[in-house]
Amino acid sequence: MIEHFEKLRPAVKEALQVLGIHNFLLGMHDAAFPSRPEEDIGRGSPYSRGAADFLDFARILGFNGIQLGPQGITTPANPSPYDGSLFSRNPLSLATLRLCEPPWNLLAADQLAGLAAQRPLPANRVQSLFAARAIAVIEQEARHRFSAGSLEQQEAFAAFRRRHADWLERDGCYEILRRRYHGRNWRHWGEDGQAGLDQSLFAPARGQEEAARQRLAELRTCHQAEIDEYCFIQFLLAELHREFRLGCGLRGLNLFGDCQIGLSGRDAWYARSFLLRDYVMGAPPSRTNPAGQPWNYAVLDPRRYHQSDGRPGPALRFFRARIDKLFEEYEGLRIDHPHGLICPWVYRAGQPDPILAVQQGARLFASPNLADHPELAPFAIARPGQLNPAARRWDDDWVRQLEPEQIDRYAALFEMVMESARDNCRGVCEISCEILSTQPCPIRQVMARHGLGRFRVTQKADLDNPRDVYRSENARPEDWLMLGNHDTPSIWQLAGQWVASGVADRQAAYLAERLRIPERERAEWIERTASAAGALAQAKFADLFVGPGTNVMLFFTDLFGIEEAYNIPGTTGDHNWSLRITPDFRQRYPELAGQGRALHIPGALAMALRAGRREAGGSSRDELIRQLESAGE
Repeated sequence: MIEHFEKLRPAVKEALQVLGIHNFLLGMHDAAFPSRPEEDIGRGSPYSRGAADFLDFARILGFNGIQLGPQGITTPANPSPYDGSLFSRNPLSLATLRLCEPPWNLLAADQLAGLAAQRPLPANRVQSLFAARAIAVIEQEARHRFSAGSLEQQEAFAAFRRRHADWLERDGCYEILRRRYHGRNWRHWGEDGQAGLDQSLFAPARGQEEAARQRLAELRTCHQAEIDEYCFIQFLLAELHREFRLGCGLRGLNLFGDCQIGLSGRDAWYARSFLLRDYVMGAPPSRTNPAGQPWNYAVLDPRRYHQSDGRPGPALRFFRARIDKLFEEYEGLRIDHPHGLICPWVYRAGQPDPILAVQQGARLFASPNLADHPELAPFAIARPGQLNPAARRWDDDWVRQLEPEQIDRYAALFEMVMESARDNCRGVCEISCEILSTQPCPIRQVMARHGLGRFRVTQKADLDNPRDVYRSENARPEDWLMLGNHDTPSIWQLAGQWVASGVADRQAAYLAERLRIPERERAEWIERTASAAGALAQAKFADLFVGPGTNVMLFFTDLFGIEEAYNIPGTTGDHNWSLRITPDFRQRYPELAGQGRALHIPGALAMALRAGRREAGGSSRDELIRQLESAGE
């Protein structure tokens, strides 16, 4: 029963303190949140009543923070939140039941009930098409009712619109044009005539400046009602987010946002004048992805970082506005692939074979003398004599050393993140950096300046390499430990594969060492743990708390024992980005955890305490362990 977990919450909190765990975050994406049946239109929202129930559940289990994914607008063809808009929130996250209630009263409860009753099954999957149609109906009704709303609400909307006018107007214009061109990305509108002009409204060709100004004025005049509606929905989402953030704080949960490295289509459309024209960003070959990843993300042009007088140029102003908005809305921030801010891997755009192109790419700021990329030489920060001729250009030691002034230049964008954190956050703002298998010299140097850690994804640990970056014992206190994330297999899927393939014995032996299982019990413990996927997953979970890392993040699929992968990189389809928590989670989780089919937090903490990470007083620690282990009785 969940009530037993609630009674143990003080013991869980004490155990986390004894073990030195600073952050214990639960990772969730907007669409994955559960809904109450009466509000469920086929997609989750952090602002729903079901999400509020889920926050209570997370508090009961002992989490002290929630890590959200990016919250931008995605497209039907690409639901990845990491390709969503940077400024505008996704209207699919509107909290339908909340709109039926005061002070909004923007939707009739019976109208919502009628929509929810039509929602297709299954409930553990996002029903994207149905959700989009339902939200379209809700948007129209909400806008109509709001026009007759209170003066206080009208004034709040006007203030919001004035404060965020820049991005609201341009994103609203993009939405109008996207509909005109049948939902296509701006790159596919056409190069000639009206379409060509619409592509370049914020980066007109020489001689087209006046035509672009007139076209923008025409859009704002002729489509003012549509722009008003777009701005209003963004206002609603901002207000719902403010309430959600307040609710997290009242529950003792810090709210972390996600600073994605990619630009969405609508952001690249606006930023076209200060983007690199012939190069895009991806990931080089690595242990994580040996073939590399051709992300096709736009790259800010370093020549547009500053104006001729030294003041911030359009690229830095755009980036700073985006970061300021994030820090205004969250207590902490996950930096997605900080490589892209410090030493981006770029490759030629528009190539027929993107995989080959990304494999033949280079570091934007570390390519002073590459014969196949002479265009990158003007951007080089590292000098030829600082490169390792024996290394591949994507290796961590491609750049061997840097001087302080060079580190300053590499850190130009990242320093803006830190400056924004200092300017916008009350107290210390938490920052986590998704540094995975590679950490080139420039990144190490920039991270060291700020005492920031990296990710340690322990499911990937190489048991043959004692120095492997994913092994938890190699973590530093500032690092973030996790079993997996949104891009990895579930730990339950892996544990089952380890048991079936016969490699579970090695995993169990490694964990026995980490968890300091007594010698007299070790052989039996290894045999028992290696024979059951649940026991292996639980021991792997306990390993996160043994140290020396002090930040632990758990993705919701691992917590709930879900074997399916949330996203399989490099693939598309309905199986990606669509898993949801079902509304019966409060009943289901205790059952699954008690059966060894979901991660058991008190039990994992008890195992970690037995490992003796902190040599606290024996009797008090034994009593704490006894309390934690009682949850399994």
